Amino acid sequence: MDIFTRIEKPTLLLDVERARANIRQMAQKASAQKVRFRPHFKTHQSATIGEWFAAEGVKAITVSSVDMARYFISYGWKDVTIAFPVNLRQISVIESLAQRASLGLLVESVEVARVLGEKIRSAVSIWIKVDVGSHRTGLAHDAPQPFLSIISELSRHSHLKLRGLLAHAGHSYRAINAAQVCQTYSESVERLLALRSALLAAGSPPLEISVGDTPGCTLSPQLGPVDEIRPGNFVFYDVQQLGVGACTPDQIAVALACPIVALHPEREIAVIYGGAIHLSKDTANWDGDHIYGLVALPNPTRQPGQPGWGEPLPGAYVASLSQEHGLVHVPKPLMEQLHIGDLLCVLPVHSCLTAQAIGRYLTLEGERILMMPLMG
Repeated sequence: MDIFTRIEKPTLLLDVERARANIRQMAQKASAQKVRFRPHFKTHQSATIGEWFAAEGVKAITVSSVDMARYFISYGWKDVTIAFPVNLRQISVIESLAQRASLGLLVESVEVARVLGEKIRSAVSIWIKVDVGSHRTGLAHDAPQPFLSIISELSRHSHLKLRGLLAHAGHSYRAINAAQVCQTYSESVERLLALRSALLAAGSPPLEISVGDTPGCTLSPQLGPVDEIRPGNFVFYDVQQLGVGACTPDQIAVALACPIVALHPEREIAVIYGGAIHLSKDTANWDGDHIYGLVALPNPTRQPGQPGWGEPLPGAYVASLSQEHGLVHVPKPLMEQLHIGDLLCVLPVHSCLTAQAIGRYLTLEGERILMMPLMG
């Protein structure tokens, strides 16, 4: 079936075989190393794709919002960690979800621990967020006292079950090669272990270790003495992951099919209907250029099991984005292959944000897969 004849506007294509292979590979790695696999569902945000994880034995998941937790719990998931600092304005919703599933919450202050203790009545698991180097959220890994204060507050509330220490080594995305990714992952685990030792010496109860970033979990041969991993982006991968060596082009499972609306051979530019509202404005450094995506040609004559797009075109990339426009740099020898009205398949820099922006998938077999709706 030539699905490309159906495409009229920016459409997120999904290679189901690649995505399911990516899931299987990560699940098998975690199982072989006896580490709990709690994948992050913020990348795909789809009940249908969630079923592919369940088929690989996944029973526990990570989400990034209360709304996302509510969505996946409504589809039968019973062990859900919200890996985002607790939003106290959603306490009532959190309480209702805790009555329906085993809920994990993220805390990084005594104030939030105290409010949870006073306002939540159902049993919940508590993870303390640790900053191991990304400097986004969490308490500094080398300062135990704030952790001890939170642990002391949690001990006053029997329904708040302290589970352990949770970190996301987001700075691995700034690595320039696989070796640096592995070093970042190893260093992050070592920092968590050192913190846990200090807390245990000060009288803390036993603590689990939870880590999760796609580059580290993909590239590190040994996951180390951790209890669970929470990668998410690996289900699709993207140009960021390709750049640090976490995947190959034939593991990237999504591409944004975009109509060509204008050609300017003299400037080596193809204009596509596909802009910042479709791809986001995340960039990657690629051969010295800041790019918004790589581009490939569609494969309309594909047979079952074949990819829906080709290899990235040499020297071609999305050079600029505005709201609806994308400017694609195409070397002159390749311009002759393009015509106004054709499609280009953009491999996104950040597949999570592209999926979020589009809100649905079209599989290479022609099936529409919806993502979670926006919740008011």
